[in-house]
Amino acid sequence: MKMLGKYINGNYTIKIYEDGTKIRETEDDVFISSFPESIDLKITNKCNMGCLYCHEDSNIDGKHGDVLNTKFLDTLKPYTELALGGGNILEHPDLPELLRNLKFRNILANITLNQKHFMENRKLVEFLVKHNLIRGLGVSLVSPTNEFITAIKQYPNAVIHVINGVVTLEELKKLYDNNLKVLILGYKEFRRGKNFYSKEVEDNKQIIYDNISDIIKGFKVVSFDNLAIKQLELKRIFSNKDWNEFYMGDDGQFTMYIDLVNKKFARNSISETKYDLLDDITDIFNVVKSN
Repeated sequence: MKMLGKYINGNYTIKIYEDGTKIRETEDDVFISSFPESIDLKITNKCNMGCLYCHEDSNIDGKHGDVLNTKFLDTLKPYTELALGGGNILEHPDLPELLRNLKFRNILANITLNQKHFMENRKLVEFLVKHNLIRGLGVSLVSPTNEFITAIKQYPNAVIHVINGVVTLEELKKLYDNNLKVLILGYKEFRRGKNFYSKEVEDNKQIIYDNISDIIKGFKVVSFDNLAIKQLELKRIFSNKDWNEFYMGDDGQFTMYIDLVNKKFARNSISETKYDLLDDITDIFNVVKSN
């Protein structure tokens, strides 16, 4: 397994491998970070999908963030992982130049697309992967069709994103046994997500909760954001040893959220408290860690 990079952050060392594996090592009892290992970076609020549960309220009139002249981007440390999202990031006119800049500085760009946009832009995605302009590809599931499964299997570092409460057990079962990676995201009762919430969503969440042990067995890798971990009470299905090995930390401990459209940052995308963007990533992260 090829190692992409190794660096020191605070009191520990991080190794990142080509398949997305990350290993932290320290001689101390706790990991204390000086800057974020990864950032959820919103670069646009423009999108034509109109998903009824979109917690970002993205729409066809959404604005783009400034990805070329924002000062903190120049202070990012090599091998920081950026999860670029929106909105539909493919609509951002400066996305190609941003990705080239990040690659030149050894910053690892990952993108998230809706399944529809992924299928419509296969040649572009292939180009981005081939030239290492992106290292990870997230695709938000709309429907687990055979065509989609065949397409996504061509990308070893692709991860299918599903939302707890929106995805059904039947949809997940259609993805089983295809050597796929899945990320289960917690349902965000925020903006349109608040209006969309219903008994059907609640029922779906309960079904996923009851069947999560079997769901994990159906995929090569299953990962969760911290909101899904809370909603599904995942600690109940792991031993203490396994939990301590796999749990990647609380929001704000190693990760954070930045909204370039509104020039704000926070612990995560649904934090009620957001701060005005600063010019240096270390200063930004210190605010997150202290609040």
